[in-house]
Amino acid sequence: MVIGMQWIIFIGVAVVSWLVQMNLQNKFKKYSQIPTGNGMTGADVARKMLNDNGIYDVQVTCTPGHLTDHYNPANKTVNLSESVYSSNSIMAAAVAAHECGHALQHARAYAPLTLRSKLVPVVSFASNIMTWVLLAGILLLDVNSNFLLAGIILFAVTTLFSFITLPVEINASRRALVWLSASGITNSYNHAKAEDALRSAAYTYVVAALGSLATLIYYIMIFMGRRE
Repeated sequence: MVIGMQWIIFIGVAVVSWLVQMNLQNKFKKYSQIPTGNGMTGADVARKMLNDNGIYDVQVTCTPGHLTDHYNPANKTVNLSESVYSSNSIMAAAVAAHECGHALQHARAYAPLTLRSKLVPVVSFASNIMTWVLLAGILLLDVNSNFLLAGIILFAVTTLFSFITLPVEINASRRALVWLSASGITNSYNHAKAEDALRSAAYTYVVAALGSLATLIYYIMIFMGRRE
């Protein structure tokens, strides 16, 4: 019964994740063909948003890859992928503004981002050993269930991290959309497209968090079943 549920969870999460990723890829391709109309590239948008908000100690850089855009609070850099950095599309503007939204969160000491940053070392440690601890817990379940309990605790930390990430990402998009509209980067024609693009990106974090929670519940069910 538990093994059957395991496959249902894994297959279900995998299918939903694939659908969400395909939707994001399609939206990225679609909105990358629509210019903002002002000729500003993603890099231009990022620098303007930072300056408009009084942030002058964050650098905007170009990073290799596709959908590799991120803000690094350690060295205060907004890192834009090649397809965003030099593009003047509505997608590039939305992504660049979103990453700058994280820079604003950092500058304003946004609580969920602060908590998320503090958890990074703990989550990194948990992620490195979690798989092996869980494997040992499953193999030694009939001998000692403490290994599985330890693995569940480690997995719970990573699940908590996934859920803390949600308000961080949603808030960054909200900041981005407000600024894009107020600054005139987007207008009545293309603002909804920027909003749709960022919403599609947010879905990936929602699916990841729910998938992590479902897997955590699965391991807890195994542990509770052994104790009974």
